[in-house]
Amino acid sequence: MSDKTQTYDVVVIGGGAAGLSGALALSRARRSVLVIDAGSPRNAPAGHVHNYLGREGTPPAELLAVGRQEATRYGAEIVEGEAVAAQKLPGGAGFRVVRADGATVTARRLLVTTGLVDELPPIPGLAERWGLDVLHCPYCHGWEVRDRPIGVVALSPMAVHQALLWRQWSDDVTLFLHHAPEPGDEEYEQLAARGIAVVDGEVTGLEVNGDRLTGVRLAGGRVVPRGAVVVQPRFTARSGVLDGLGLHATAMEAAGHTIGTYVVADPAGATEVPGVWVAGNVANLMEQVVGAAGAGLKAASAINADLVTDDTRRAVEARRAPFSAEAERQVCEKTLGHRRHGLQETR
Repeated sequence: MSDKTQTYDVVVIGGGAAGLSGALALSRARRSVLVIDAGSPRNAPAGHVHNYLGREGTPPAELLAVGRQEATRYGAEIVEGEAVAAQKLPGGAGFRVVRADGATVTARRLLVTTGLVDELPPIPGLAERWGLDVLHCPYCHGWEVRDRPIGVVALSPMAVHQALLWRQWSDDVTLFLHHAPEPGDEEYEQLAARGIAVVDGEVTGLEVNGDRLTGVRLAGGRVVPRGAVVVQPRFTARSGVLDGLGLHATAMEAAGHTIGTYVVADPAGATEVPGVWVAGNVANLMEQVVGAAGAGLKAASAINADLVTDDTRRAVEARRAPFSAEAERQVCEKTLGHRRHGLQETR
C-alpha cells in the first residue's frame, strides 16, 4: 500500500511511546493508521525505562520494538522518515503530511507525538555523559545513582528545589551555583538542614576516568569529586511540523524562568486546530514514558469518538440525500410492486 496515495483515518507523526500507544488503540478500533517515525527518540541515550509498570528496566529500543509489533498486529502501518510539514486540505477534507523525502500522505485526523529535545547548557563533557551519569530526572535515574556523591549544577531559580529533591537518593549532594542566582536566606537554611553543600564558581567541565564520571571542574581549576551530575536542560518541543497549521509552541515558565516550550492542548490532547491532537512530551514537558503512553491512548480515544461523529454525520447526510432514479425504482418495486411501477411481472 503506497503512502503517497492512501488516505488514512489517522496519521500519527512520531513513533515513540505516545504515538505507538495511540496507533495501537486506533488500529484496534478498526481505523486505518499510518505512523511516521523519524527514529530519534528522546530517551535513546538511556539504558532502561523506569516506572513503567510491567516493563520496569526495559531498554528503550526494546520497548519501541514491542510496541511496533503490537500496533502492526492490528493493521497499523509504520514508515521511517521525518514529517516536515502538515497542511489543511481544501474544504476541510483533512490534512496532507509531507515527508523529508518528498512523499506525501493524507489523513482525516492527525496525532502528533514528536516529543521534545533536551537542550543542554554549553558545559564541556555534559553531552557525552547525558543519560549515563549526567541526569535531570530523579524518578528516571535516582535509584541507579543512589548513595553516590551527586552534584547539581544550578542553571535556574529551580536549582535549590532540584538539590533538595535529589537529596532523597543520596546524603552526599552538592549544589554548584554556576551562573544561577544565589539562594536566599531561607533556602540556605533548608540546604544546611539537609546537609547539602554549596559551592561558588563557574563549572567549566567534567572529570572522567575511563568510562566513569569522577568530578566537576571549576573555573579556578579545582575539581570536586562527584559520581553523578544533575542539570536542568531546556525542554524544546519538536513542533515544527505543525507550523503550517498555525500551531506554534508556547513558552513554559517555572519560578519566573523559561524551562521550555510545549504545544497547548486540552486534557485529551485536542489542539485549537480541529482534527489535530498532540500527546506525550510535545504537549507535556514533564511526562515520563508511561505517562506518554497513557496520553497517546487518551488522545486516540478522543480521535476515534470524533471520527465516529463524523462518520455518523456523513451517513445521515447520505440517507437524507435525494433518491437517484435507480434508488427510486428499487424503492417503488419493494413498496408498490412491479405492476404499479409499470413493469411486467415475471411469471
